[in-house]
Amino acid sequence: MNKILEGKKIAVLVETEYIESEVKYYKEYFTSYGAEVEFMTYLWGKPERTIVGDVTEENQTIPSMVVKKDIADCNPNDYAIVLTAANYVACRLREIPPMGSLGDASLLRSPAAVRFMAGAMMNPQIVKGALCHALWILTPVPELLMGRKVICHTVVLADVINAGGIYVPDKSHVVVDKDLVTGRSAADLEIYCESILATYRRINSRG
Repeated sequence: MNKILEGKKIAVLVETEYIESEVKYYKEYFTSYGAEVEFMTYLWGKPERTIVGDVTEENQTIPSMVVKKDIADCNPNDYAIVLTAANYVACRLREIPPMGSLGDASLLRSPAAVRFMAGAMMNPQIVKGALCHALWILTPVPELLMGRKVICHTVVLADVINAGGIYVPDKSHVVVDKDLVTGRSAADLEIYCESILATYRRINSRG
C-alpha cells in the first residue's frame, strides 16, 4: 500500500462517550498509509487516563481506552491531520475549566481542546476533520466556521448555523471545503476517511 503518510502524525481528539468502532477505524486506516495516530484528551495532571466509550445496547460491555497525550501539551502544527471524534466528545472537550464550575461567557475559548482545534483551523496546510457532532468544538470560536461549507448531525445543526457555517446536505454525507472535511455520522467513516486522505493529497501536491 502507498505510504503517503509515512513520517506524518495524526491527532484524534477523544473523550468519554467516544465510539469504539470509529477510533479503531482511524487507527487502522491511517496507520495503513504510514501515519502515526495519536489519541489525545485531558489528563488532568496525570500521566495517563482511561476513558470509556458509548454503549448503545443493553448488556453491552463498556469499551475503554487508555490515553497518554494531553491536548494542553500538544501543538496542532506538529500534525498533518487533526480530527475531532464523533458523538459527545466535542461537547465534553469544550467544557469551561475547571470542571464543575459555573463558567463565564468570557472563557468560552479557553478550553485547551478549543484552542488546539482553533490553531489547526488557522493553518491551511493541516487537514481538519469533524464527524457527526464534532463541529461543536468550533462553535466557541464562530469566526472559524463563518462561511465554511459543512455537513453534520442534525443535533448540532442549529449551533453550526448560528456560528455562521453553511450547511450542505450532500447525498454523499461528506462535505469538503478546502482544508476542512466534515461528515454526517459515524456510519459514513469509509467515505469520510477517504475524503480526508484525498484532501491531504491535494494540499500536498501543490507546487
